[in-house]
Amino acid sequence: MTALSVFMTFAYERIPQFHHSITPLPFTLIGLPLGIFLGFRNNASYDRFWEGRRLWGGLVNACRSLARQSLTLLDGDPAHATRIIHLVIAYAQALRHHLRGSSPAAELEAILGAEEAAPLARQDNVPYAVLQRIAELVVDARKAERVHPLHVPVLEASLTTLTDLQGGCERIKSTPLPFSYTVLMHRIVALYCVLLPFGLMSTVDWATPLVVLAISYCFFGLDAIGDELEQPFGHDVNDLPLDAISRTIERNLRERLGEPLPPPIEPRRGILT
Repeated sequence: MTALSVFMTFAYERIPQFHHSITPLPFTLIGLPLGIFLGFRNNASYDRFWEGRRLWGGLVNACRSLARQSLTLLDGDPAHATRIIHLVIAYAQALRHHLRGSSPAAELEAILGAEEAAPLARQDNVPYAVLQRIAELVVDARKAERVHPLHVPVLEASLTTLTDLQGGCERIKSTPLPFSYTVLMHRIVALYCVLLPFGLMSTVDWATPLVVLAISYCFFGLDAIGDELEQPFGHDVNDLPLDAISRTIERNLRERLGEPLPPPIEPRRGILT
Protein backbone atom coordinates (compact mmCIF):
# COMPACT_ATOMS: atom_id res chain seq x y z
CA MET A 1 0.00 0.00 0.00
CA THR A 2 2.87 2.36 0.78
CA ALA A 3 4.58 1.65 -2.55
CA LEU A 4 1.30 2.14 -4.37
CA SER A 5 0.71 5.44 -2.60
CA VAL A 6 4.24 6.60 -3.55
CA PHE A 7 3.43 5.93 -7.20
CA MET A 8 0.05 7.64 -6.92
CA THR A 9 1.53 10.67 -5.17
CA PHE A 10 4.29 11.01 -7.76
CA ALA A 11 1.75 10.80 -10.59
CA TYR A 12 -0.50 13.33 -8.85
CA GLU A 13 2.33 15.82 -8.31
CA ARG A 14 4.17 15.40 -11.63
CA ILE A 15 1.57 14.43 -14.24
CA PRO A 16 -1.28 16.92 -14.77
CA GLN A 17 -3.59 14.23 -16.18
CA PHE A 18 -3.54 12.47 -12.80
CA HIS A 19 -4.32 15.63 -10.88
CA HIS A 20 -7.58 14.33 -9.39
CA SER A 21 -8.40 14.05 -5.73
CA ILE A 22 -11.21 13.04 -3.42
CA THR A 23 -12.02 14.99 -0.30
CA PRO A 24 -11.10 13.26 2.98
CA LEU A 25 -14.74 13.28 4.13
CA PRO A 26 -15.79 9.93 2.55
CA PHE A 27 -12.77 8.21 4.13
CA THR A 28 -13.64 9.68 7.51
CA LEU A 29 -17.21 8.45 7.25
CA ILE A 30 -16.15 4.98 6.09
CA GLY A 31 -13.16 4.63 8.42
CA LEU A 32 -15.18 4.96 11.62
CA PRO A 33 -17.64 2.10 10.95
CA LEU A 34 -14.84 0.06 9.41
CA GLY A 35 -12.86 0.33 12.62
CA ILE A 36 -15.96 -0.66 14.61
CA PHE A 37 -16.56 -3.72 12.41
CA LEU A 38 -12.92 -4.78 12.69
CA GLY A 39 -13.10 -4.37 16.46
CA PHE A 40 -16.28 -6.47 16.59
CA ARG A 41 -14.65 -9.22 14.53
CA ASN A 42 -11.53 -9.17 16.71
CA ASN A 43 -13.67 -9.39 19.84
CA ALA A 44 -15.46 -12.41 18.39
CA SER A 45 -12.11 -14.01 17.52
CA TYR A 46 -10.67 -13.29 20.97
CA ASP A 47 -13.76 -14.77 22.62
CA ARG A 48 -13.03 -18.00 20.75
CA PHE A 49 -9.36 -17.85 21.82
CA TRP A 50 -10.25 -17.19 25.46
CA GLU A 51 -12.93 -19.87 25.51
CA GLY A 52 -10.39 -22.34 24.14
CA ARG A 53 -7.98 -21.39 26.93
CA ARG A 54 -10.69 -21.80 29.55
CA LEU A 55 -11.60 -25.21 28.17
CA TRP A 56 -7.99 -26.38 28.36
CA GLY A 57 -7.67 -24.92 31.84
CA GLY A 58 -10.72 -26.97 32.81
CA LEU A 59 -9.13 -29.98 31.13
CA VAL A 60 -6.04 -29.67 33.34
CA ASN A 61 -8.22 -29.64 36.48
CA ALA A 62 -10.44 -32.50 35.27
CA CYS A 63 -7.41 -34.70 34.52
CA ARG A 64 -5.96 -33.97 37.94
CA SER A 65 -9.29 -34.78 39.59
CA LEU A 66 -9.69 -38.07 37.74
CA ALA A 67 -6.13 -39.08 38.62
CA ARG A 68 -6.70 -38.25 42.29
CA GLN A 69 -9.98 -40.16 42.33
CA SER A 70 -8.34 -43.18 40.71
CA LEU A 71 -5.62 -43.27 43.35
CA THR A 72 -7.94 -42.78 46.32
CA LEU A 73 -11.18 -44.54 45.35
CA LEU A 74 -9.81 -47.68 43.67
CA ASP A 75 -8.85 -50.33 46.21
CA GLY A 76 -6.76 -53.43 45.79
CA ASP A 77 -4.59 -53.55 42.69
CA PRO A 78 -2.54 -50.32 42.31
CA ALA A 79 -1.76 -51.26 38.72
CA HIS A 80 -5.40 -50.67 37.81
CA ALA A 81 -5.26 -47.03 38.95
CA THR A 82 -1.91 -46.64 37.20
CA ARG A 83 -3.42 -47.83 33.91
CA ILE A 84 -6.26 -45.33 34.23
CA ILE A 85 -3.86 -42.47 34.93
CA HIS A 86 -1.70 -43.41 31.96
CA LEU A 87 -4.85 -43.34 29.83
CA VAL A 88 -5.67 -39.88 31.17
CA ILE A 89 -2.20 -38.70 30.12
CA ALA A 90 -2.76 -40.29 26.72
CA TYR A 91 -6.14 -38.57 26.48
CA ALA A 92 -4.61 -35.10 26.85
CA GLN A 93 -2.03 -35.85 24.17
CA ALA A 94 -4.63 -37.40 21.87
CA LEU A 95 -6.95 -34.41 22.22
CA ARG A 96 -4.10 -32.05 21.28
CA HIS A 97 -3.42 -34.04 18.13
CA HIS A 98 -7.14 -34.34 17.41
CA LEU A 99 -7.59 -30.57 17.44
CA ARG A 100 -4.49 -30.01 15.31
CA GLY A 101 -5.30 -32.72 12.78
CA SER A 102 -2.17 -34.79 13.43
CA SER A 103 -1.63 -38.42 14.41
CA PRO A 104 -1.14 -39.31 18.11
CA ALA A 105 0.05 -42.86 17.39
CA ALA A 106 3.68 -42.35 18.41
CA GLU A 107 2.86 -40.67 21.72
CA LEU A 108 0.13 -43.16 22.57
CA GLU A 109 2.59 -45.99 22.03
CA ALA A 110 5.18 -44.30 24.25
CA ILE A 111 2.63 -43.84 27.05
CA LEU A 112 0.52 -46.99 26.80
CA GLY A 113 2.66 -49.48 24.94
CA ALA A 114 2.18 -50.75 21.41
CA GLU A 115 -0.44 -53.40 22.25
CA GLU A 116 -2.92 -51.03 23.90
CA ALA A 117 -2.14 -48.00 21.72
CA ALA A 118 -2.63 -49.68 18.33
CA PRO A 119 -6.44 -50.18 18.46
CA LEU A 120 -6.94 -46.71 19.93
CA ALA A 121 -4.83 -44.99 17.25
CA ARG A 122 -7.00 -46.53 14.52
CA GLN A 123 -10.15 -44.82 15.80
CA ASP A 124 -11.59 -41.78 14.02
CA ASN A 125 -11.98 -39.89 17.31
CA VAL A 126 -9.01 -41.07 19.35
CA PRO A 127 -9.56 -39.02 22.54
CA TYR A 128 -13.16 -40.23 22.75
CA ALA A 129 -11.94 -43.80 22.31
CA VAL A 130 -9.50 -43.26 25.19
CA LEU A 131 -12.34 -42.06 27.42
CA GLN A 132 -14.31 -45.18 26.49
CA ARG A 133 -11.34 -47.33 27.50
CA ILE A 134 -11.12 -45.56 30.87
CA ALA A 135 -14.84 -46.17 31.42
CA GLU A 136 -14.35 -49.87 30.67
CA LEU A 137 -11.59 -50.05 33.30
CA VAL A 138 -13.91 -48.41 35.83
CA VAL A 139 -16.56 -51.03 35.04
CA ASP A 140 -13.98 -53.78 35.44
CA ALA A 141 -13.01 -52.35 38.84
CA ARG A 142 -16.65 -52.28 39.92
CA LYS A 143 -17.19 -55.89 38.86
CA ALA A 144 -14.04 -56.93 40.73
CA GLU A 145 -15.29 -54.97 43.76
CA ARG A 146 -12.18 -52.75 43.75
CA VAL A 147 -14.33 -49.63 43.84
CA HIS A 148 -17.38 -48.91 45.96
CA PRO A 149 -20.61 -48.66 43.92
CA LEU A 150 -21.25 -45.21 45.37
CA HIS A 151 -17.88 -44.03 44.03
CA VAL A 152 -18.56 -45.09 40.45
CA PRO A 153 -20.75 -42.01 39.74
CA VAL A 154 -17.89 -39.81 40.94
CA LEU A 155 -15.51 -41.31 38.40
CA GLU A 156 -18.21 -41.20 35.71
CA ALA A 157 -18.80 -37.50 36.43
CA SER A 158 -15.12 -36.78 35.77
CA LEU A 159 -15.32 -38.64 32.46
CA THR A 160 -18.44 -36.66 31.55
CA THR A 161 -16.60 -33.44 32.34
CA LEU A 162 -13.76 -34.44 30.01
CA THR A 163 -16.29 -35.27 27.29
CA ASP A 164 -17.96 -31.87 27.67
CA LEU A 165 -14.62 -30.07 27.52
CA GLN A 166 -13.65 -31.97 24.39
CA GLY A 167 -16.99 -31.12 22.79
CA GLY A 168 -16.42 -27.42 23.49
CA CYS A 169 -13.01 -27.55 21.80
CA GLU A 170 -14.43 -29.41 18.80
CA ARG A 171 -17.19 -26.81 18.49
CA ILE A 172 -14.63 -24.00 18.23
CA LYS A 173 -12.53 -25.95 15.72
CA SER A 174 -15.42 -26.95 13.46
CA THR A 175 -17.36 -23.66 13.53
CA PRO A 176 -15.24 -20.76 12.22
CA LEU A 177 -16.54 -17.25 11.83
CA PRO A 178 -18.80 -16.92 8.76
CA PHE A 179 -16.60 -16.95 5.67
CA SER A 180 -18.60 -14.27 3.89
CA TYR A 181 -18.10 -11.89 6.83
CA THR A 182 -14.34 -12.48 6.82
CA VAL A 183 -14.05 -12.02 3.04
CA LEU A 184 -16.12 -8.83 3.19
CA MET A 185 -13.79 -7.37 5.83
CA HIS A 186 -10.71 -8.25 3.75
CA ARG A 187 -12.15 -6.61 0.66
CA ILE A 188 -13.35 -3.44 2.40
CA VAL A 189 -10.00 -2.94 4.15
CA ALA A 190 -8.08 -3.47 0.90
CA LEU A 191 -10.33 -1.12 -1.10
CA TYR A 192 -10.20 1.54 1.60
CA CYS A 193 -6.39 1.50 1.71
CA VAL A 194 -6.06 1.49 -2.09
CA LEU A 195 -8.28 4.56 -2.47
CA LEU A 196 -6.93 6.34 0.60
CA PRO A 197 -4.16 8.26 -1.26
CA PHE A 198 -6.80 10.01 -3.39
CA GLY A 199 -8.31 11.49 -0.25
CA LEU A 200 -4.98 12.69 1.16
CA MET A 201 -2.89 14.01 -1.72
CA SER A 202 -4.62 17.38 -1.95
CA THR A 203 -4.03 18.06 1.75
CA VAL A 204 -0.75 16.38 2.78
CA ASP A 205 1.03 16.22 -0.61
CA TRP A 206 4.32 14.25 -0.38
CA ALA A 207 3.50 13.07 3.15
CA THR A 208 0.73 10.90 1.70
CA PRO A 209 2.82 7.66 1.67
CA LEU A 210 3.68 8.05 5.35
CA VAL A 211 0.04 8.61 6.31
CA VAL A 212 -1.06 5.66 4.18
CA LEU A 213 1.65 3.53 5.79
CA ALA A 214 0.37 4.31 9.29
CA ILE A 215 -3.32 3.89 8.51
CA SER A 216 -2.97 0.76 6.36
CA TYR A 217 -0.70 -0.83 8.98
CA CYS A 218 -3.43 -0.33 11.60
CA PHE A 219 -6.24 -1.70 9.46
CA PHE A 220 -4.31 -4.63 7.99
CA GLY A 221 -2.90 -5.39 11.44
CA LEU A 222 -6.36 -5.53 13.02
CA ASP A 223 -7.57 -7.69 10.16
CA ALA A 224 -4.62 -10.08 10.58
CA ILE A 225 -5.11 -10.33 14.36
CA GLY A 226 -8.69 -11.49 13.80
CA ASP A 227 -7.44 -14.21 11.45
CA GLU A 228 -4.75 -15.31 13.94
CA LEU A 229 -7.11 -15.66 16.91
CA GLU A 230 -10.02 -17.26 15.09
CA GLN A 231 -8.60 -20.81 15.30
CA PRO A 232 -6.70 -21.06 18.64
CA PHE A 233 -5.62 -24.71 18.40
CA GLY A 234 -3.04 -24.53 15.59
CA HIS A 235 0.72 -23.98 15.48
CA ASP A 236 0.76 -20.21 14.86
CA VAL A 237 2.61 -17.85 17.18
CA ASN A 238 -0.61 -16.56 18.76
CA ASP A 239 -2.28 -19.97 19.17
CA LEU A 240 -2.70 -21.72 22.49
CA PRO A 241 0.39 -23.57 23.81
CA LEU A 242 -1.22 -27.01 23.77
CA ASP A 243 2.16 -28.79 23.86
CA ALA A 244 3.05 -27.03 27.11
CA ILE A 245 -0.39 -27.57 28.67
CA SER A 246 -0.52 -31.28 27.83
CA ARG A 247 3.05 -31.68 29.11
CA THR A 248 1.97 -30.02 32.38
CA ILE A 249 -0.82 -32.58 32.72
CA GLU A 250 1.63 -35.42 32.09
CA ARG A 251 4.13 -34.12 34.63
CA ASN A 252 1.48 -33.60 37.32
CA LEU A 253 0.01 -37.07 36.89
CA ARG A 254 3.31 -38.92 36.64
CA GLU A 255 4.46 -37.18 39.80
CA ARG A 256 1.48 -38.63 41.64
CA LEU A 257 2.57 -42.07 40.46
CA GLY A 258 6.17 -41.49 41.50
CA GLU A 259 7.41 -41.94 37.93
CA PRO A 260 10.24 -40.01 36.22
CA LEU A 261 9.03 -36.66 34.96
CA PRO A 262 9.50 -35.53 31.36
CA PRO A 263 11.09 -32.07 31.04
CA PRO A 264 8.71 -29.13 30.78
CA ILE A 265 8.23 -27.48 27.40
CA GLU A 266 10.54 -24.48 27.19
CA PRO A 267 9.72 -21.35 25.18
CA ARG A 268 11.49 -20.89 21.85
CA ARG A 269 12.27 -17.24 21.24
CA GLY A 270 9.85 -16.41 24.03
CA ILE A 271 7.00 -18.44 22.52
CA LEU A 272 5.41 -21.59 23.99
CA THR A 273 3.99 -24.13 21.57
